[in-house]
Amino acid sequence: MFSADLNSPPIGEVTHLSQLLERLTRLGQTRTDGWIIGHGYDDTLLAERRHPNRDDLDKVSADRPVAIIHVSGHLAVVNSAALAILGIDAESLDPEGGVIVREPDSDGGRRPNGVLEETAARAVWEYTLDLSAMDALRMTTQAAEEYLAAGVTTASAGGMPTTVATLLGFLSQLNQFPQRVALFPLFEEVGEQLLNSSATLDSFARARVSVPRVKIIADGSIQGYTGYLSAPYHVPYKGDADYRGYASVPREILFEQVAGLYERRIQVAIHCNGDASIEDGLDAIEYAMQQHPWPEARPLMIHAQMTREDQIARMAELGVTPSFFSAHTYYWGDRHAAIFMGPERAANMSPARWAQEAGVRFSSHLDTPVTPMLPLQAVWSQVERKSTSGTIIGPGQRIDRLSALRAVTIDAAWQVFMDDVIGSIEPGKDADLVVLSDNPLTAPDLRSLKVDRTIIAGATVYRRL
Repeated sequence: MFSADLNSPPIGEVTHLSQLLERLTRLGQTRTDGWIIGHGYDDTLLAERRHPNRDDLDKVSADRPVAIIHVSGHLAVVNSAALAILGIDAESLDPEGGVIVREPDSDGGRRPNGVLEETAARAVWEYTLDLSAMDALRMTTQAAEEYLAAGVTTASAGGMPTTVATLLGFLSQLNQFPQRVALFPLFEEVGEQLLNSSATLDSFARARVSVPRVKIIADGSIQGYTGYLSAPYHVPYKGDADYRGYASVPREILFEQVAGLYERRIQVAIHCNGDASIEDGLDAIEYAMQQHPWPEARPLMIHAQMTREDQIARMAELGVTPSFFSAHTYYWGDRHAAIFMGPERAANMSPARWAQEAGVRFSSHLDTPVTPMLPLQAVWSQVERKSTSGTIIGPGQRIDRLSALRAVTIDAAWQVFMDDVIGSIEPGKDADLVVLSDNPLTAPDLRSLKVDRTIIAGATVYRRL
């Protein structure tokens, strides 16, 4: 509604840096004040094979701040005006868990080039998500319509900034959208309040917005080279053959955070992409269980993308439930095999079969707006595991259709503690239903199915024309 779409195929159309800059320039001419914002660029799919930088974005505007968000959501690029607003210059230090990327210059390579990684990028959110009430209403209304057309009756907002979450709760209270929302506030924003008991998760709930967990972002993105791995990336990052990414939250601090939440009986979701981060997350959960036994805890690991088979076994032992970003096999599978992970590790990304065989309950998600909200794409990806080129990324991790459908229905509801009211068609539940154009267990192509009707609490809220 207020940001330039910079996605490359198969999601969008941007293939060259010149197109990216043109879209931002057009947006700046339409929205004549405030920040000029773009989202979804992918450096590996641009012809130039690099991130845009501050000098590129200065061509869009020398005076107004410009910020673009990487497709992973874990990096941002800003122009010189935005760097000034953020207070970032050659003397700025990298924040813990983040990097201010520099470039060679006469001052010994201290000049920020505009690319900000992880916690350094999150400072940008304060400005790019500083929404007016009208923008929030327009954005939420459009999102609700898109989600209903895709058959989504309950959405998960994992890590939505509290300012936006507050607006969302207010709009839900005003009945501006029909969906239920399971919100996971960011620990970095609300953790201190939760641990000193000045707030509870219920403090952030309102109307149809429930708050079952708090979210800790423990590492970054594989395709952003910020996911934290136990072995180096397949194609070295900036020529560094030993580079493995890094933790956004240091190991010892992660232990303290998770243990503090367990002590107060607050459910946790930990974002972990790389297997080194997953190891830290599992170790932190095991430590918390030892310090503050809580058999009813249901720790959630978000993405769990590069989970090893031995780590699946630990999840089974510790009662950890992963939510796999399985559509990665379609959108990034070819590049994971060729660039980021190499063929062997890529074949076992989002290892749903291992989880199934170990008795580990899991869900799948799309991480929208990283990829479009198309639940049947998530189902298809777990069943087929085909990339955009048609290559099968790890046939041994395929699962059957019914299991993949459970991962976006009852098992997803179980992860957000709503399986007693939604997630399956049973007497006494709230009748959240989707009517599809064909049988998803037998249709030739799951992705070709249409949503004919979406029903929430027994009321039809969408009907395909």
